[in-house]
Amino acid sequence: MRELWKDEAGLTTVEYALLLALVVVAGIAAWQGLGNTVENTVSDSSGVIANAAT
Repeated sequence: MRELWKDEAGLTTVEYALLLALVVVAGIAAWQGLGNTVENTVSDSSGVIANAAT
């Protein structure tokens, strides 16, 4: 039992999985933030163009 407790061979896999999950969550948050910024910019631009055309 003590040998199994000291065995750290599978630990690296778990660490990589947690790191991958963290990167995915950060990527999703960044993607949503970028999407909101683009949406606001396009909306503002279309409003300016519509006002300039009249």
